[in-house]
Amino acid sequence: MSFVEIDNLHINLGEFRLKGVSLSLDRGDYLTIIGPTGAGKTIFLESIVGFWRPDQGNIVLDGRELVNELPEKRHIGIVYQDYALLPHMTVYQNIAYGLKKHKPGNMDDAIRKMAGSLHIDHLLHRKPTTLSGGEQQRAALARVLIVEPALLLMDEPFSALDQQTRRRARLLLKEAIRDQTTTVIHITHDLDDAWALANKLAVFKDGRLLQLGALHEVFNRPNSRFVAEFVGTGFYRGTVVSRENGSVDIDLGGTCLQSFDQADQGVPVDVAIRHEDIRVSRNKPAHANGFNVVKATLKNIVPEGSSSLLDLQADAIAMHALIPHRAMHRLNLHRGDDVYAWIRKEHVNIVQAG
Repeated sequence: MSFVEIDNLHINLGEFRLKGVSLSLDRGDYLTIIGPTGAGKTIFLESIVGFWRPDQGNIVLDGRELVNELPEKRHIGIVYQDYALLPHMTVYQNIAYGLKKHKPGNMDDAIRKMAGSLHIDHLLHRKPTTLSGGEQQRAALARVLIVEPALLLMDEPFSALDQQTRRRARLLLKEAIRDQTTTVIHITHDLDDAWALANKLAVFKDGRLLQLGALHEVFNRPNSRFVAEFVGTGFYRGTVVSRENGSVDIDLGGTCLQSFDQADQGVPVDVAIRHEDIRVSRNKPAHANGFNVVKATLKNIVPEGSSSLLDLQADAIAMHALIPHRAMHRLNLHRGDDVYAWIRKEHVNIVQAG
């Protein structure tokens, strides 16, 4: 049996509801959950910790059924976006508060060791209102992690942090849970959280779990157009027109791409291509073994952090390439330019045939 087993979970809260969510996790898994606002992600977490009783379904943790247990008996930690630190207590007292029912042999040593692992041992005498957002976030994590919960739940814990502090927080969290084999479920809107921390990814929409799988599987082989768009992957409908030499030719409305995935000739297929797996050049390469090379027109340029998203039109299909700003500067690209898109055959993923 898996460490976490969620079976056919239904919860109806009127405006928000969960509709038959099922998933399983092994001990030590780190699952990130993404999805639009109102998808039911927070309700899902709060049902696991015991704040909501399911109308139907079961929750099992390490072989123990939880639906009839009180939240304080479940030994599950939860961290929210607002951290919920007690303002009248010092950082030391806030961390100690988490130990009120799970006191170790030497509580003082345990508190200082946990604070040190999160680099807040020099702040133990301070009140939460005197701390930065990143320091408050680490104090909240320390309070939860010090009891060594069987399961750690986090709802947007880094959302209020600037980018640099967020990166540091990820590293510190990873170090803090590494030796505890802690199982984590983490709601986020930042895909960088998933890349940095998770080994599994789930996508929710309208109270349903649309896809759950290994991180790279969901990113590279989304099972629907919605999931593809949410994780930054192009999703295309095409038809296999030929099959030979270990690859297939797929017609995507006038643009033909080769893939190393297999499907029978004449079969309609859904194809996924990650935006960052598309390279762009001004000139057609003389040699492009292993690549599909597609002529396209640059329709628009959208800056996205340290990269730019290029809207490309190739025959009847629109493609999106995510390239670093240094490449943009080198290529000196402008709207209306004719360019060539390069896509490795192994990056043309057939996600569904038939």
